Amino acid sequence: MELIKAENIGKDYTVGEVMIRALDGVSFEIEPASFVSFVGPSGSGKTTLLNLIGCLDKPTQGGLTVAGTDIIGLDRKQSASFRGEHIGFIFQDFNLIPVLTVYENIEYPLLMVQSLPAKERQSRVAAVIEAVGMTNQKDKYPDQISGGQKQRVAVARALVTKPKLVLADEPTANLDHKTAYMVLELMKKMRDEFKTTFIFSTHDQKIVGEAEIIYTLEDGQLAGREVKGGSRA
Repeated sequence: MELIKAENIGKDYTVGEVMIRALDGVSFEIEPASFVSFVGPSGSGKTTLLNLIGCLDKPTQGGLTVAGTDIIGLDRKQSASFRGEHIGFIFQDFNLIPVLTVYENIEYPLLMVQSLPAKERQSRVAAVIEAVGMTNQKDKYPDQISGGQKQRVAVARALVTKPKLVLADEPTANLDHKTAYMVLELMKKMRDEFKTTFIFSTHDQKIVGEAEIIYTLEDGQLAGREVKGGSRA
């Protein structure tokens, strides 16, 4: 069964007296444990689409199902609960909390979103910190580690809740070439280990080169789909 099913998705925004159609009749399906990239020029609708999939916004038209749930019908509280249970987020600016250590940043969603008991929190955090190779840095603060290490922490934080889906908006934009590839390889390793689907919105050709399924958006419409050899599509 598909993890995500979008049917004729449309999204309109009003800016002043002008209506802007950010997405126009977009349909696709994404399977579990996929490594997918949405690409296209600025204004093509990539980030808007990620926001819809992530329950941060609602489409103007169409149907959207994630993990077997019609997310369009969820109210604000239900949407927040669904995100906390099923979706992780990775941002280009890392979005780590500066006054929290590496360990505390990763633990944060377990405290604030899932309210897990201390023993289970400790077990989960220890597992993902080890998986991303940050055990020796766990007591440092974000301003004491490199950009690549910050993104490793962001990956661990996104995965600690055991989501079915991770949404990554330009996750390598602030990383150098070598570090970006290291983070992408880490994400693939995490996908294989946890069977999590990763979906990227990006201009970065490094991500495009590593993605197994590539959707191209142009002017809010789906202009193409490429499936690479060996992908899970």
